Amino acid sequence: MNIFVGSLPYSIVEADLEEAFSDYGTVESVKVITDKFSGKSKGFGFIEMPNDEEAQNAIDALNGASVEGRTIVVKKSEPKPQGQGGRNFNRGNSQGGYRGGNNRGGYDRGGNNGGYKKDRY
Repeated sequence: MNIFVGSLPYSIVEADLEEAFSDYGTVESVKVITDKFSGKSKGFGFIEMPNDEEAQNAIDALNGASVEGRTIVVKKSEPKPQGQGGRNFNRGNSQGGYRGGNNRGGYDRGGNNGGYKKDRY
């Protein structure tokens, strides 16, 4: 079972999480999510435990526990629904950017509040 762990202290490392979860069973993998530029923790991570019963025991025991003064969230990780990821840059009613929406300017939008217009110059 894949387990989400949130509201982690930024100082926590993978070895700390593995130690805490191994009290409840076999831990297959541990990943603390970090910022790709700074390398600092984002405050959440994932634990993989092969035995679902052991994983559920860990979730029940550790959800709401205090770690370095922070109350952590521990729950079963659900896979992201297909087609729900990523950002949508083509919203049409945005307030800026390339083309789109509601008279707030931007490139070639024809709005009244600025932006690039061919007939202006």
